Parts: sequence; structure tokens; C-alpha cells
Amino acid sequence: MKSEIRNQRSEIRSQGSGVRVRTSEIRGQSFGLRPLFSSLGLTSVLCLLTSGLFGCASTKTAAPITPAADSPMTAPELKIWNDPAFKKQFAQSYIAETEIEPRVTSVERDQMQKVLDLIGEDKMDEAARLLEKQRGEASSAVFDFTLANIYFQQEKLTEAAAAYETAVKKYPKFRRAWRNLGLIDVRRGEFDKAVPALTRVIELGGGDSLTYGLLGFAYSSEGNDLSAESAYRQAVLLDPSVMDWKMGLARSLFKQQRFPEAAALCGSLIEVEPDRGDLWLLQANAYIGLNQPLKAAENYEMVDTLGESTVDSLNMLGDIYVNEGLYEMGVNSYIRAMEKNPDRNAERAIRAAKVLVTRGALEETKTLIQRIEEMHGAQLGQVDRKDLLKLRARIAVAEGQGDEEVRVLKEIVELDPLDGEALILLGQHAFRANDPERAAFYYERAESLEKYEADARVRHAQLLVSQGKYAEALPMLRRAQELKPREEIQKYLEQVERVSKSR
Repeated sequence: MKSEIRNQRSEIRSQGSGVRVRTSEIRGQSFGLRPLFSSLGLTSVLCLLTSGLFGCASTKTAAPITPAADSPMTAPELKIWNDPAFKKQFAQSYIAETEIEPRVTSVERDQMQKVLDLIGEDKMDEAARLLEKQRGEASSAVFDFTLANIYFQQEKLTEAAAAYETAVKKYPKFRRAWRNLGLIDVRRGEFDKAVPALTRVIELGGGDSLTYGLLGFAYSSEGNDLSAESAYRQAVLLDPSVMDWKMGLARSLFKQQRFPEAAALCGSLIEVEPDRGDLWLLQANAYIGLNQPLKAAENYEMVDTLGESTVDSLNMLGDIYVNEGLYEMGVNSYIRAMEKNPDRNAERAIRAAKVLVTRGALEETKTLIQRIEEMHGAQLGQVDRKDLLKLRARIAVAEGQGDEEVRVLKEIVELDPLDGEALILLGQHAFRANDPERAAFYYERAESLEKYEADARVRHAQLLVSQGKYAEALPMLRRAQELKPREEIQKYLEQVERVSKSR
């Protein structure tokens, strides 16, 4: 601590030479100012110098800058040079940069030494209490910063953030305080606060890899993927060895739907770390975006081999196989997904079974249904049970097993007497079995259900037409059209009307 105090004193003694050093640098680089002098005009430059060094308000009276005769810039392009804020900032550039650490008085230095002694003895609570007594509106921001550090170390993030905020209010160029405040904001997930804090660190010259990387993470979390990409690129540039920044860059490219770049970057990263499942997974998703499903499938299989597959990745793999007509492999993937998390509901697997049965993959559908019932039988809700029974009924119809179809449909109706779809299917089966009375019975039950009334009336009308009862069928069809207008039903209605009139 004593050596630090001596260093601070030497810095104070050398501070007065700062302007002289900068002035000598300006003299040494005078050739670099000549284009500026010709562009701004000598009077404007002198006014800028005097306003920055001696406080005169010459920028208010300086003549507007106009393009020099040999300048390639037009008047609109020189607009920024006429901006008062720019003139003020430019004038300040002739002054030595203000330090990014707040000063402390000799009294405060002695007080801080006591605090540091307590910290050295690991008496953090005592140090915090002493700092609380010493800090105030007139005290150095160093006291607030040190107290914040103690709170940060003790995981008291709310108290630490408040103390850091006080420190930067007292001393806006306190870079270390801004940096730690940004770290806390990221830890707490307050990314809208982390972005300005970390940006301020960079403005103050603290643009290291960690700061840029965390800024990229904050931007990404806020959905600002373009800014996240820029920050991650800077982080990678400053420290190419950190894989997290490269992974963040790949994710930001993916979120921008720049799939070729994302896939290529993931490929280069996989060569370095082939055992990282998240890299294979991200590249697989990029392949999906590029409409290269079989390449994605290879990646998903590799992720599973690495033991890092998820329920979602295995279901996606199953979808790819089914879309490619590889039904058995698709079912195997869906089953692996269920085994990955047996406690998850069976909704996703049932949806896959519905797709399989429409593709005519009956054996594969039966295999999947059987595994669903074995793994989720006791937890299946009424809706899921009905869906599985309907799938079994469709399979029975496709395989010509009429009796099995009826058995399943009746089981559905027993489970839910208001299932209009099952009632209509039972009616159709009775109609095919040449049992019109039973068919009409099921259709009438379905007609009493608002959701199924239109379809049930059409089926009932078809039954009546088959019996030559055209006049009775017409009101059924007209009512169905009122409820659910359809072009093909309208044509059928007109045909029945013509036949009815001709009789």
C-alpha cells in the first residue's frame, strides 16, 4: 500500500507536465495538422485551441467551415465539422487526457489504508462498516468503489451495484467502476443496463476481450444480433483463444439467418473442438436453414453419439427421417426422444404418429403407438387416449379390419360420448355394413353437436339419397351449407335438387 501511495504522489507531481508533453507532441507532428489548418481555417483552429485550453467561447463565433479548393469533400459532407459538439470535443483533444482514476486527499489516503489493512486481514464486514462511515457526497469515489468491491465479493449484488453507481456519478471516468458495474448487470440479467456500462468502459479505453465479449452477450440477450456480432468480432480479434466469443459470433450469425457463414464458422470450430455437442447442434440448425436436412441429420446423430442430444434434437432428427421417407429410422428417433425424458408428455410423439399414418407407414405407426402406451399409458390424458384410439381405428380401416375399427370407435365414444368425429365414423361403418338405421342413429347424435353438425348432416343426407329419399335429403344439405359453405357440397345439393324435381 505504501508503494502505491508513493506512486500516486509521483503521478501528482508529474501531472503538471502532461500539457507540455502533449504540446511537444503537437509540435513534433505539425506536418499532420497542416491539412486540418487548410480545411478549418487558421482562425477556427486558434479559436478551438483557446476555447479548450483557456476557456474562451470562440466556438460560438467561429465562421462556418467551407470546403477547401482542393478538398474532395462537399459542404454536406463537412457538416459534422460545423457541429458545436464536435468543435468542443476536438478542442479538448489538445489537452492531456484526464486520468481514469479519482484522486484522494492525504487524509482519505490514511483512512483508506485502515480499510485495506482490514481487507488484508480478511475482516470484510469491519472494512465495509468503516467505509460506510467514511463515504459521503464530498468523499472520493474510491471509497464507494472499494465498498462496492466488498459487496461484490460477498455476492451482495444489489448493494454493490448501488455503490458502483454512486462512484461513477461522482467520477464519470472511473473505468474500473463502470467495468464492475457492467459485470454485475450481466450477472443479474439486466442487459439493458449492462450495454451502456460496458460501452462506457470501451469509450474510456478499456476495450479488452472480456469487455467486448460480455457486451456481445448483452446485445445478443436483448435481440440486437448485429451489434452482438460486432462486439464478438472485436472480442475474438483481441483474444482468439476464447471459444465462447467465437461461439457467440456463430450464434449471432445464425440468428441473423446468415446460415452459410454460421455453418462455415461452426465447421472451423468443430475441427478445433470436435467433442463439443453445442457446436454440432448449432451447425445442424444452420444446415436446416440451408435446406440440407440430411447433413443436419448427420450432425444430430453425432450430437447423440457425444451424449449431448436433447428431446428436441431427437424429435427434429425423427422429423427429418420421416420427411425423407426413412420411417423406421424416424420412429427410432422419436422413441429415443421419449426415453430421454420419460416424464415429458406424449403430445409430440402422438403428433408424429399422426403424420406417419397419413404417409401409410402403418407398421411404424403401430410400433410408435405401442411404445407411447408402454411409457406413458398411466399418464395419458383423455385427449391423448382418444387420439391414439383414432389412430388405431384408421389403421384398422386401412388394413380392412372392420370389426377392430368398430371396437376402437365404440371405445372412443364410451370415453367421450360427445366425440362427434367418432360418431360420424361409426355411422359410416354402419352404412358400409348395410345397416342404415344404426348409421342414421349415429349421424343424429353427431348432428346435436355444434362443432360436427354440418359434416354429420352431409353424411346423413348421403344416406337418405342412397335410399332414394331426395326430398328429405335436401333440407339436410341446405342446413349444412348454412353452417359451413363448401363448393363441392353446393354442387351435390344442386344435383339432388334436379333429381328430386325430375321424379
